[in-house]
Amino acid sequence: MSSHAITAATAATAAVKQLLLHRSSTFPLLHYNRRHISSTLLAVATYSSALSSSTRNKKKLNRKDNSVSSSRRALTDSVVKRRTRSDKKFDEDNFRQFGDTGTHIPVMLGEVLEVFDSRKLHTFVDCTLGAAGHSSAIIQAHPEMQTYVGLDCDPVAHGKAKTKIDTIQAATNSRDSISDLKTHTFLRNFKHIRSTLSEVDEKLLISGIDGILMDLGMSSMQVNNANRGFSVLCDGPLDMRMDPQASLTAEDILNSWPEAELGQILRDYGEENNWRALQKRIVKARLSGGLHSTSELVDLIRSCTSGGKGGRQGWIKTATRVFQALRIAVNDELKTLESSLYDCYRCLAPGGRLAVISFHSLEDRIVKQTFLNIINTGLTDENKTVDSENDDEKEAWVKQMIHGAGGVILTKRPVTPSEDEEKLNVRCRSAKLRVIQRH
Repeated sequence: MSSHAITAATAATAAVKQLLLHRSSTFPLLHYNRRHISSTLLAVATYSSALSSSTRNKKKLNRKDNSVSSSRRALTDSVVKRRTRSDKKFDEDNFRQFGDTGTHIPVMLGEVLEVFDSRKLHTFVDCTLGAAGHSSAIIQAHPEMQTYVGLDCDPVAHGKAKTKIDTIQAATNSRDSISDLKTHTFLRNFKHIRSTLSEVDEKLLISGIDGILMDLGMSSMQVNNANRGFSVLCDGPLDMRMDPQASLTAEDILNSWPEAELGQILRDYGEENNWRALQKRIVKARLSGGLHSTSELVDLIRSCTSGGKGGRQGWIKTATRVFQALRIAVNDELKTLESSLYDCYRCLAPGGRLAVISFHSLEDRIVKQTFLNIINTGLTDENKTVDSENDDEKEAWVKQMIHGAGGVILTKRPVTPSEDEEKLNVRCRSAKLRVIQRH
């Protein structure tokens, strides 16, 4: 409503008050004809209606704002409830000692050490050696260790890790005459854990392993090497093989796989909403020779998302999801993970623990569901959630456990990195740690 209309309506209201309240000789009612009175009352009614409408609109906006705020708070609360932020004090000394910013930084190192702190680790397996940051710290923290086994299918990572582990073994045995640590590193995928342990010592499959670690994240050595094809920011071949000896590459999938299967990969493995448009553009690109480098794929993704919101961050997020989808398909990561989780658990000794760090929702979902399936083996009653406060053998880092006939899940909700660690290592933000213990 304009300022002039408000002024006129205000004056009209005053006139009506004079008419009704001061019907004296000063303001004789007869001096106002019917037309004047009608127009005055109409102005008052219009003003009152506009004022009432404005009030209602303000209330609606306030309710809408409150509803949006409530929805945001509910979403934030639900995300927080689905995880447990680590409350362990971040040890920056360990971070510097066992991390290598040039190659790889071990994620949630303090939390991993805490998981195995109460165990006697006579035997330990690191399924994903990487730069051996986790392994180095664990070996140092457990002088009772007698057998160490490390696996990695990446030859570069394996070579660096083997050198570091061999050095640690020599230093440990020379420092402690009683120690008889034997280390074994293998250039192979963790899906071969059972055959690998049998190769080291068949008795290991009988007595079992005290601790097993799986860190499913990519190492910085892989991401930063443009020739591996993992980075959306570096130009390189469309490779994406964790094991360079494997035959299937991302280029093969993009240029030769059926359109339906390509779309399914983008939708299911990348969880990409725009998968149909990307699918059609990739298939169309085959008519002009196909895609042969990461920069060509990124340019295609940018052209599909240029009209959307988010600017540079928008297409980078889409590209990250597409690259994730292709990497998972190339290395058959999800099927390998599920079967390997069962194998790792079978290799545990009674009381042994399996700790898994995942980095995206697909992995975490598989870890969570597989752990539940494991403890449900032979279970007749429902799982029982137990607060660590009421448990006789509670450990400070354990908040809630799920007991089953087949084992105990020590992390009802996954543990995530501390805020201090996230500040120093931004790549750890999506990490989730889950732990299961064998009966």
